Amino acid sequence: MLVVQKYGGTSVGTTERIRAVADRVAQTTRAGHACVVVVSAMGHSTDALVQLAEELVEHRDAREMDQLLATGEQVSASLLAMRLLELGFKAKSLTGWQAGIQTEPIHGNARVSSIDTNTLQQLIADGVIPVVTGFQGIANGQVTTLGRGGSDTSAVALAAALKADLCEIYTDVDGIYTTDPRVVPEAVKLADISYDEMLELANLGAQVLHPRAVENAKHFEVPLVVRSSFSEKDGTNVVTMTENRMEGRRVVTGIAFERQVARIAVIGVPVQEHGLAVIFSELAAHGVNVDVIVQSVVDEAAVDVSFTVNEADVSRAVSVVSELQETLGFKKIESESKLAKVSIVGAGMISNPGVAAQMFVTLRDAGIPIHMVSTSEIKVSCVVRAGDVEPAVQALHKTFVEADTTAPLTKSR
Repeated sequence: MLVVQKYGGTSVGTTERIRAVADRVAQTTRAGHACVVVVSAMGHSTDALVQLAEELVEHRDAREMDQLLATGEQVSASLLAMRLLELGFKAKSLTGWQAGIQTEPIHGNARVSSIDTNTLQQLIADGVIPVVTGFQGIANGQVTTLGRGGSDTSAVALAAALKADLCEIYTDVDGIYTTDPRVVPEAVKLADISYDEMLELANLGAQVLHPRAVENAKHFEVPLVVRSSFSEKDGTNVVTMTENRMEGRRVVTGIAFERQVARIAVIGVPVQEHGLAVIFSELAAHGVNVDVIVQSVVDEAAVDVSFTVNEADVSRAVSVVSELQETLGFKKIESESKLAKVSIVGAGMISNPGVAAQMFVTLRDAGIPIHMVSTSEIKVSCVVRAGDVEPAVQALHKTFVEADTTAPLTKSR
């Protein structure tokens, strides 16, 4: 069996932890499996590199930042390979580009475009354990990085290209929980979760897996498991919807939340000017990521539109939209910060009406006003005050998880 194992920054944060990772890789290899390892930078070393750049320059060159940040993973890859050699195994560290990872020619947030697996396949055939730097690749001879959480994406992409039998994501938690246990101590680890549910949770603020990694795993049907590098406990399997049986499952699988949300409202946008197309095109051109969008019709000639952005982007977003006021002729812009978003996710919502109503009632009974709502087939999101996010998560977990006895939270596999 061919296994791709990815170890996050906390898993390789110290030399002692690298020893433990080497022992786990050795155990996998001794069990008769071929193993490809993907590693993140040690601990918070990427943050330390960013801080060094910030201390030196006001405007950081994107190419040079990629050159700088790519060094973090090289340290952990080399150290792990040396430890495996010390244990008597054949091992070789490879940068992302040495491993054949080609990306778009974009610095800071590139996407993997293709992988030439010849080098890796030859190493595997020779009994060598490749230790690959995550988070990075190459485009037109230039080093590129995949953005925060990119090592997850590297691992899944390699697993897909190599047609691996399993991709294991090792982290500092022992699986995926119904919500963040730091907010709700009663949160329970899930035995399995569908790709679609995991993708929604990842996009809505759950930080166990990177959204692009889940997206790729779903597209290429990569068998995925999330587990702890600090214990031998079973992890959580990310599976297809058919494997993740719809019948008998809980309506809500998990609850995610995201802090630092801001709302922007544009009042009186003329319909004939195609104002919505202009506004959101301009925001996209300036790299402002828009989340929840709500439109209300004022009259036949105008609409009001509200949308959320990250608090860090609110000033930029307001500035971009303000420059369009003279052209579009809308009345005014309003903004509101110190908000948060809380979401319930579950494939069971498809066949269970009234879930949104139950969520609204739960928040009402907890005295939590709702500012905006967004829905899809398997999720409902509510924008609330930032100070209400933890009580909201706790109340929703009580309603949809702790009080729901329709199906087990975990099941043996």
